[in-house]
Amino acid sequence: MWSSVITTIAFLKARAGMSRDEFVDHYENHHVPLVLSIASGPFYYARNYLPPTDERGFPAEFDAITQMRFADAATRRTWLSLVLAPGSGIAEDEERFLDRSRTRSWIVDERLSGEAAPGR
Repeated sequence: MWSSVITTIAFLKARAGMSRDEFVDHYENHHVPLVLSIASGPFYYARNYLPPTDERGFPAEFDAITQMRFADAATRRTWLSLVLAPGSGIAEDEERFLDRSRTRSWIVDERLSGEAAPGR
């Protein structure tokens, strides 16, 4: 299974004027249920919320890092075609809580160690 897994990571920035609590609340209680209601796809969907500053006091450039894992490239493509389709409501919802101009996303080459590693 692991050899074909596709992992996507996205860096997200809250819409200007939105508090961290409002951002997290909207993401968790509105956006995630909307995304999951449209299509099955990622078997792993994690949201990691960054503190306003790191341990050295440097400000965070993003408010959340999202990680999704798909069984394979075809599953990811199908899922994207559904969630990005006109009328899905995803883009409109993102406008409510994200600065979409700041969103950055990559398919990454994920390597696992320890208990989560394949074959363990």
